[in-house]
Amino acid sequence: MSEDTVIHCENLKFSYTGSEEYAVNGVNFSVKRGEFLSVIGHNGSGKSTLARLLNGLLEPESGTVTVLGKDLSEGKNAVEVRKHVGVVFQNPDNQMVASVVEDDVAFGPENIGVEREEIGRRIDWALKAVGMEKYRKATPSRLSGGQKQRIAVAGVLAVKPEILVLDESTAMLDPRGRREVVDVVKRLNKEEGMTIILITHFMDEALIADRTIVMNKGEIALCGTPEEIFENGEMLETLNLSLPRISVLANRLRACGMEIGNVLRTEELAEQIVANMHKRGIYEGQSTDLKVKNRNFVGEWGINIENLSYTYSAKSPFAAKALKNINLEIAEGEFFGIIGHTGSGKSTLVQHFNALIKLPQAEKKYRKKKPKKGEPEPVMPAIYVGKYNLADKKCDFRSLRADVGMVFQYPEYQLFAESVFADVSFGLKNFRKGISEEEIKQAVKASLEVVGLDFDEVKDKSPFDLSGGQKRRVAIAGVIVTKPSILILDEPAAGLDPKGKTEIMELLHKLHREWCKTVVIVSHDMDEIAENCTKAAVISDGTVFACDVPSALFARSDELTGLGLDVPMTSKISAELRKNGFEIAGGGTLEQFADGVSEVFGGAENV
Repeated sequence: MSEDTVIHCENLKFSYTGSEEYAVNGVNFSVKRGEFLSVIGHNGSGKSTLARLLNGLLEPESGTVTVLGKDLSEGKNAVEVRKHVGVVFQNPDNQMVASVVEDDVAFGPENIGVEREEIGRRIDWALKAVGMEKYRKATPSRLSGGQKQRIAVAGVLAVKPEILVLDESTAMLDPRGRREVVDVVKRLNKEEGMTIILITHFMDEALIADRTIVMNKGEIALCGTPEEIFENGEMLETLNLSLPRISVLANRLRACGMEIGNVLRTEELAEQIVANMHKRGIYEGQSTDLKVKNRNFVGEWGINIENLSYTYSAKSPFAAKALKNINLEIAEGEFFGIIGHTGSGKSTLVQHFNALIKLPQAEKKYRKKKPKKGEPEPVMPAIYVGKYNLADKKCDFRSLRADVGMVFQYPEYQLFAESVFADVSFGLKNFRKGISEEEIKQAVKASLEVVGLDFDEVKDKSPFDLSGGQKRRVAIAGVIVTKPSILILDEPAAGLDPKGKTEIMELLHKLHREWCKTVVIVSHDMDEIAENCTKAAVISDGTVFACDVPSALFARSDELTGLGLDVPMTSKISAELRKNGFEIAGGGTLEQFADGVSEVFGGAENV
């Protein structure tokens, strides 16, 4: 082992209690000082387990982990190593320890004996690094999921570790938050020589690393530069990983006759498209319209929101206005997207749709107030969801929640029962009084099979013994078992590997086609919105900034970027092509964009 090696794992093995398979199986690798290593792999491949082995949170069954020259098999070394190896986990709630943000960030430095004045400087630096300085005095429990994640990153940065391990730590951030955290990590690596191990499902994040490891079933399946890894698309698919979206688009363009090399960045692909156009004698002035099939939405299962405002902890020192006069209409039949920056009010908005947050006039104690003399009557909010008037105290909220299913941001945290069967059947028993045991069994069986789980295999298992991906599927099964007419999902694919994301979206489209009238998804993934949604709304600072079909919405790329959002990959490539005089509409699906490029190129019939 060379002097510049800071981590060395040799024949590392670990399995969880009760499991017959190794979560990490015979892993061998080293990391050099100052190296930037990315680790990718499907859900359950062993990535997170590996992260916990690297700073002694887990102890290997066999093999060795040597960090900064210290063998972690010796208990006293693990405590010392944790002063130098910081780990940021996927779920920020697992790392929150204080009731005030600055105290949470100070926790690590205090515990390793940093002087008080230096702690103050580190708090300032860490919060500024993740864009959360104005929340220094805030209460972590009142922050959004993405804001909490930034605080978790700041808490680890404040320790100023020699080695920083990020375990899917940008999964719940909005695009601006992701960029800010990744920029901080890159700067720490380049300017301060910090060793970085980035575990991620975002292929664009993996690309910035010096080296990439691909894990599969607890083993290292591939290792090399990002370019070497991603040029082997067929191999990635055998490892339950999907090709990066840019590789999929490149393949489609090759199919229409273009000569496209191995590209992993939008600028490179745009350059090659332009080169192909010029080679064929096609120059500036060529354009094509995005062909979007119009759909008519009719029926009774729509959502109409009028004048909706909401303030958390109203009339208290912690009052925070989350929604400001929201007006929005979602027609039956839509696969509707809601996007917005972290803390914009997206989750608060959708929690009104099935009265998890009730309108004021629907509360039992509500009494209409008489306006003061000379003042107009206040405008009251109204929400109509299908046949339900959510402003009516007499609204049947139990029936509403059977018809309007809600899957939360971390759906696996909705699990609570001793068995999968009990968990999935809970809502059915509560919403469908008088249903027979046989009917319950058949409904649960059908629900589990719809989400891709074997009824006989999982029905008697504890949901907490399942993998992360399986837990998410069980949670979704517990919502769809009542066959709701409207399904609302808050970041349903967050934290999943690319293949898992594709499977979840395919499942939602299947439900939408077969019996679910209207689907609403909240997402930070602009490509996910562009590929799947018929229409989308942008929420910014508690208001509706825009609502339109994705192709029109993402044409406003400068405005969206100004709001801290991103735009789909096709919009980015379209912007690069526009600089060269080619007007190819972006913001739609990969197929639509490829059709537009090939139409100009002259090979549309080959796609």
